[in-house]
Amino acid sequence: QVQLVESGGGLVQVGGSLRLSCAASTRSTSSMGWFRQVSGTEREFVAGITYSGGTTAYGDSVKGRFTISRDNGKNMVYLQMNNLKPLDAGVYYCGQGRSVRIIKSFYDITDWGKGTLVTVSS
Repeated sequence: QVQLVESGGGLVQVGGSLRLSCAASTRSTSSMGWFRQVSGTEREFVAGITYSGGTTAYGDSVKGRFTISRDNGKNMVYLQMNNLKPLDAGVYYCGQGRSVRIIKSFYDITDWGKGTLVTVSS
């Protein structure tokens, strides 16, 4: 079972940027994804990426502002978040997919990290 560890969360002002990282304990050809969750709500899809990086997908609320990428040599997945808004606040989770298919839902995830908190101040 893979271990996923997120980092890079923190406090940022509206309009600012953060880069989240996810370190995987083992190499995998599965797709990877980022999700976020606010207390009391369902975990929301943010972004997904295939192993090659050739296919990416984004939630509607982050398109044009967030970019997902991965470095397979380092077993890392990243989420560059720009022009952050208050609605972007929450705990961000990295997830490993069931297969090589692009992730678009938490049903596609088999393993989760413990999350990293993003706070956006206005």
